[in-house]
Amino acid sequence: MTATNGSTGVSGNGSGASLDVEAVVVGAGFAGLYMLVRLRRLGISAVVLESAADVGGTWYWNRYPGARCDIPTTDYAYSWDPELEKEWTWSEKYATQPEILRYLQYVADKHDLRRDIRFNTKVASARWNDDAGTWTIRTEGGDELTCRWYIMATGCLSVPKDIDIPGADRFQGETYHTGRWPHEGVDFTGKRVAVIGTGSSGIQSIPIIARQASQLVVFQRTPNFSIPARNGPADPSRLEWLARDREGYRHAARWSRGGVPVEQPTEPAAALSREEQLKRLEAGYQSGELFGILGVFADQGSNKESNDIVAEFLRDKIRSIVKDPEVAEALCPKDHPFGTKRPCLDSGYYETFNLPHVRLVDLRKTPFKTITETGIDTTAESFEFDAIVYATGFDAMTGAVVNVDITGRDGLTLKEKWAHGPTTYLGLTTTGFPNLFLITGPGSPSVLSNMTVSIEQHVDWIADRLEEFRNAGFERIEPTETAEAGWVQHVNDAASITLYPMANSWYMGANVPGKPRVFMPYIGGVDNYRKICDEVVERGMLGFKLSGPGGSQCNDGLIRRLQLDVELVLDTMAQLDVPPLESMTPVEAREFMATTNAQRPPGPEVGEIVDGVLPAADGSDLAYRLYRPASDGPHPVVVYFHGGGWVLGDQQSDEPFCRDLCKRSDAVIVSVNYRHAPEHRFPAAADDAFEAVKWVAAHAQELGGIPGQLVVAGWSAGGNVAAVAAQRARVEGGPQLLGQLLLTPVTDCDFTRPSYIENAEGYVLTKPLMDWFWDHYCDPEDRTDPRVSPLRAKDLSDLPPAFIVTAEFDPLRDEGNAYAKALQDAGVPVTHIQARGHTHTSLTMVGVVISGEPLREEMAKGIRQFFEAAVPA
Repeated sequence: MTATNGSTGVSGNGSGASLDVEAVVVGAGFAGLYMLVRLRRLGISAVVLESAADVGGTWYWNRYPGARCDIPTTDYAYSWDPELEKEWTWSEKYATQPEILRYLQYVADKHDLRRDIRFNTKVASARWNDDAGTWTIRTEGGDELTCRWYIMATGCLSVPKDIDIPGADRFQGETYHTGRWPHEGVDFTGKRVAVIGTGSSGIQSIPIIARQASQLVVFQRTPNFSIPARNGPADPSRLEWLARDREGYRHAARWSRGGVPVEQPTEPAAALSREEQLKRLEAGYQSGELFGILGVFADQGSNKESNDIVAEFLRDKIRSIVKDPEVAEALCPKDHPFGTKRPCLDSGYYETFNLPHVRLVDLRKTPFKTITETGIDTTAESFEFDAIVYATGFDAMTGAVVNVDITGRDGLTLKEKWAHGPTTYLGLTTTGFPNLFLITGPGSPSVLSNMTVSIEQHVDWIADRLEEFRNAGFERIEPTETAEAGWVQHVNDAASITLYPMANSWYMGANVPGKPRVFMPYIGGVDNYRKICDEVVERGMLGFKLSGPGGSQCNDGLIRRLQLDVELVLDTMAQLDVPPLESMTPVEAREFMATTNAQRPPGPEVGEIVDGVLPAADGSDLAYRLYRPASDGPHPVVVYFHGGGWVLGDQQSDEPFCRDLCKRSDAVIVSVNYRHAPEHRFPAAADDAFEAVKWVAAHAQELGGIPGQLVVAGWSAGGNVAAVAAQRARVEGGPQLLGQLLLTPVTDCDFTRPSYIENAEGYVLTKPLMDWFWDHYCDPEDRTDPRVSPLRAKDLSDLPPAFIVTAEFDPLRDEGNAYAKALQDAGVPVTHIQARGHTHTSLTMVGVVISGEPLREEMAKGIRQFFEAAVPA
């Protein structure tokens, strides 16, 4: 078989390999058509293989009644052909399947794409020849194609999932699947119809089927959230923006979070009054747009309490529409947070259940027993039908890829490699399969975004690389194992800070029996993802191995090591362009920090907060703030010292973290202030800390604590004085401490360690700022004193057990690691956690940096274990 443009025997970039065509693209939907356009513009011979009889992809197959896009058609359209916006006018806000198919057919005809598309051609297998550097593609018709670049443009929702209901093959009536609807249409007039499934295709088709059927029974396993689409003319403001500034509009879409230019919420639900919450919820509901209701509160995707407000609002809407309370309650989703399964847009879906001939069967109460020759039996009753419609969804994101027998290097198949879940680099490539590209594959934003924007970004990235490779003499590309593993980790890390993994969704593969339960798309947003892909290129194709007649290169490494939420915080801070603290006076820096701290989430509720004073080392008063758990006391006690480089902060400056630690550890937290530099230089802070520990130990009972149950803790400079206090308690005969929690502590004055070089700038705590702190607190000749550099102590034995946390992107990382090792070497029990992807400040950002929660829980667990170890069994 040869390419239809006649380009047989193509020689690839001087390698001498005989190719039928340089690139094979599988799929002729939105992705495949644009990929073909870009390849042609580059002069790369290409053929598209399409199993359908025409272009359209998912819009060719999904012809069920009511099939529409759920992104406004002003956005669900190509942007690469400016003339299209003048030549094609969408009839309504959400176009139906026939109109979208006509649009793609128009594009194919306009650009004469069909001559390079093989229709009714299904790929059976693809095999990589490592010696030749080529792919051999075999079709089900027995033809073969040899190519250099193999590009899967098969779509994320193109393979219907198998029917997993007993007896499905027994039914003698009409059966239909929404993903493979007859092209001639179906007339249900006067028929008894069953619809199985209430996902997107069910919600769209049920109201239309109900208009025809004499009886409609909807079988629901899991209810889904849906809001009215409010379809009609396109949004005038969008049309005006497009007409006035087309390039500006499209640029805004490309650099938006979801691929549609909408304003992102900035306030969490808790920051708003109930009246304002309801106002914003109603506006989101009335918008008739997914991103409108998905973006009511800034934290609804990560905070369960915030999400519950949205979910209950929508459940109340269902209850207000559906007249039968029992049916309404059955239609109310309660098994997953809102948005963790793709919400739907509907046209009269819930109203349909008020019709006398429509019935809902809740399969959670009466599950399927079997499908019979004449209908369906549940555990409660039998039904007879003339037709059954399966609206049971797709084998999403991976189904269309692994259904093709793709064999890479050393005989490894992609299905085998992905047996425990898909692994990719950027969702574009995968190790062991050179020159294979996946358009909107797992590990990319794809289904969480406006697909056309994500498709164009992927196609452009691939095409631009192929052009560069041709110019540089590269004929192979493959990600490194390090880069792929790092990207998979980043995708998982990003998902873990959201509520998405709580749902048994097709995002997780949970709708397909036996499929690995792995969150497949990238949650980080279209804009962030685009920035990452661009950065890979700017950094010399980081994470890729390239080779060819022009030579070879391997630029191994990780493109993202920061936790996603930490990165977003840093980006926000960079945009604020705040002057560095070290450029301020101590008084100015303190005022700035007080203003900044006032804007933080307060942290969780605790049982009681009490303020008091205790004596400093010089006899003056030190303020403290006590956080008491809500549980019955007395409780063990933690003396906590705040961060701030011995210059900034006070007893309440770390309040969210202290509240969190109190609630998680079920211990009294006494956060004690200490005298600050430059007014009170070394060793004032260390002396005050030790005096505070002695005072709290002596007054534990009156503070509501358990005498003898005492731990010291601190963050940053507070970790420094806590470590010094533990050393002095040992030397000076008490008080007895059961443990020490040191969070990213200062332990030494040596600035030559690698972490000071690697993390000198860009992560809030910088080397210049540490210089500023040290200069204000301690003279150079005193800095090796163990009272400020506890790592320099001659004897570290017999100290209380330590729980030490260091952060990857922290100038203090290496000295914290060194202190943990030195304690271990001295025989001190040490638990050492190295916080991957975190900065010096991120772990204390309660309510902001969600990825810090598991680590904060580990710290609290460590405190509990200190106390448990001291209590006789």
